[in-house]
Amino acid sequence: MPGGRLTQQERQQIALGVADGLAYAEIARRLDRPTSTITREVMRNGGPTAYRADLAHRATERRARRRRQAEPRGPQAPARADGRDSEAVREYEETFATLFMQQGLPKMTARVLAALYTTDAGSLTASELVQRLQVSPGSVSKAVTLLESQGLIRRERDERRRERYVVDDDVWYQGMVASARSHAQLVETARQGVGILGPGTPAAIRLENIARFVDFVGESLIRAAEQAREVLYTKPEATSADSGTVAPSPDRG
Repeated sequence: MPGGRLTQQERQQIALGVADGLAYAEIARRLDRPTSTITREVMRNGGPTAYRADLAHRATERRARRRRQAEPRGPQAPARADGRDSEAVREYEETFATLFMQQGLPKMTARVLAALYTTDAGSLTASELVQRLQVSPGSVSKAVTLLESQGLIRRERDERRRERYVVDDDVWYQGMVASARSHAQLVETARQGVGILGPGTPAAIRLENIARFVDFVGESLIRAAEQAREVLYTKPEATSADSGTVAPSPDRG
């Protein structure tokens, strides 16, 4: 049943698939589940090297109990002020966080970043993050410190002098450029090896090719990011719903 929660038997099949080195897409196909479901399940329960079906099942049950306890008593929880489906938003945040985890962010850091990106304001205070994610203030503090050190968020004070953590339109650009420039050290180190191992030797040729490849890709990425930077500031009304392309700005015709 693709639309329901994972069963313990399905988790056991996931564990076997991961142990056998199967791709998440293949495991998903065998279970008739979306690939995102399998990816999220594995990444939120230890990752491919530590996933265990029994522990994952118990962890899911604990999370479900905590959500039920956090929900207001009564026949129905109040609707969100923005009219969105609370369960759909929560599932989407988990999917987004899983993507960040696959890119190397720790679980809590990924959850904080996903929460920030899915708020209309693009910012939250520490107390708002604690309430939204149902975690300790210490966990939030550690996560935002890491995110800030990587240039993925910034801090600012609001009118009430509260510290807010912000993701803005320029974060993706700055992060991509920083990542591309960080490869420069790899290029330099590879080329040092060419002189040490001797130009023309198989090892030196291999290192030189690596340096040329990384250098070319890094420079190309920076140029592309600079050329496409304005896309990050495109307003919704400037987007064509039919074609999915960004409409040209008036000054460019």
